[in-house]
Amino acid sequence: MIVLGHQNPDCDSLCSAIGLASLFNKMGKTATPALQGEPNPEALFLLEQSGLPQPEIRTEVAGEEIFIVDYSDWGQGTADMKKATILGIVDHHKLGDITTSTPLECWIWPVGCSATIVYNMYKFNNQVPDAPVAKMMMGAIISDTVNFQGPTTTDIDKVAANELAEIAGVDDIEAFAAAQFEAKSDIASVPAAELILRDQKVFEMAGDKLAIGQLELTSLDTALSKKSDMLAEMGVLQAEKGYHSTIVLLTDINKLDTVAIIISEDEDKVAKALNSTVVDHTFDLPGVVSRKKQIIPFLQAAFEAE
Repeated sequence: MIVLGHQNPDCDSLCSAIGLASLFNKMGKTATPALQGEPNPEALFLLEQSGLPQPEIRTEVAGEEIFIVDYSDWGQGTADMKKATILGIVDHHKLGDITTSTPLECWIWPVGCSATIVYNMYKFNNQVPDAPVAKMMMGAIISDTVNFQGPTTTDIDKVAANELAEIAGVDDIEAFAAAQFEAKSDIASVPAAELILRDQKVFEMAGDKLAIGQLELTSLDTALSKKSDMLAEMGVLQAEKGYHSTIVLLTDINKLDTVAIIISEDEDKVAKALNSTVVDHTFDLPGVVSRKKQIIPFLQAAFEAE
């Protein structure tokens, strides 16, 4: 069995795949975690801290048995995923469009992180994650909840992170989070073409496709200095893929605000749905940090209202 994270893998996609594969192996089910691309710097930091190897990268899964984590949309899987047997889904986003011909196991909870769900699967099955795996899952929860400050954070996430920290031997979660976010924010040498794809997800809304990436940073200065380069790369991507909009969310995890950069067929429609106004391909989203809770529902409503 392959435990497969989504395209443009983030910490949750990586750590939940590792955590769930480890659980299955503890239960006597042979499982291998896999990614659909290279892990980002924050995910690499967690791998280094845990001492675990980087999972294999898989872009073809036809004929395989797979369990998917942190998504439930065909568009976030491999191009041949419909030719695989999907055994189950673990996710904390809105339900996507994946359907199967046979029953499957689903753990879909409205919590801040898929790793929170995976940890509760351990508890449900009377298992305890190994310390390095616990550290990975704790890091994923810190990342997805913005160190428990994000609007998707639940008490279930906080309990899971603290219990995982104890298992992992992490005495100071705040210090760990600070080091993790520093690694996440180191983008000075990262090319614009890579930045616009970081944690990018493609959403279909009333027949239109919107590609929305997100950079969570301790300061936006470096990212904004790369704005013209990012816009150029976004324009190329938009033309190649035929997207309605290509958006990069620059989220300041200290101020808990977001600045969005956009290339779109109708940028005003997008910004209006989020109560903002576009100026020079940019619009402000004060108080916004969560794509799935503070952005996607409002865009979905605006596009489907027509």
